[in-house]
Amino acid sequence: MQSIRSKHIAPAAAIILFIAAAVLISTRAGHCLTLRDDAGHVYARYPMAEGDRFSVTFIHSVNQYPLTDIFEIEDGSIYVEECEYCSFGAGVQTELNPGETMEYVEVDRYGYRGTAMLIRGIHQKRDGVRYAVGTVSDHYLQVNGTEVSLRDLCGKNAGVRFTYEFHLL
Repeated sequence: MQSIRSKHIAPAAAIILFIAAAVLISTRAGHCLTLRDDAGHVYARYPMAEGDRFSVTFIHSVNQYPLTDIFEIEDGSIYVEECEYCSFGAGVQTELNPGETMEYVEVDRYGYRGTAMLIRGIHQKRDGVRYAVGTVSDHYLQVNGTEVSLRDLCGKNAGVRFTYEFHLL
């Protein structure tokens, strides 16, 4: 009787370990905002879900005012939804596209306090959006309620690409 019991214990233990490993992996797996360099090496990953937002703020090199791009995760992709800027300058939107609205908002950030223009309703897919981290001023990522200095994370003048991907955490 003892040998029959031992014949069943090993397979049962193996099945239990397999189930436990599967549960552990599935609870630690998820979609992340992933930041990579131009060679594909990972700087950081931030867990995110559908509908979550993140933003990148930097000082515009020409007009020296903060500019914030606001992104949202939708259908497994990154979409730029809003842009907030304080003054017109090179590369800054000067006309509204269909479906977009503009309002004036008060801001107090990164050495600027005053009025900014907020463009809403942009909704353009931006998978693989890339920034070149500033050498004179920093780029700041706001994600999951935390501010991250991209200069500290990636280094000055580093290229950083943002993707949304599945990852085992």
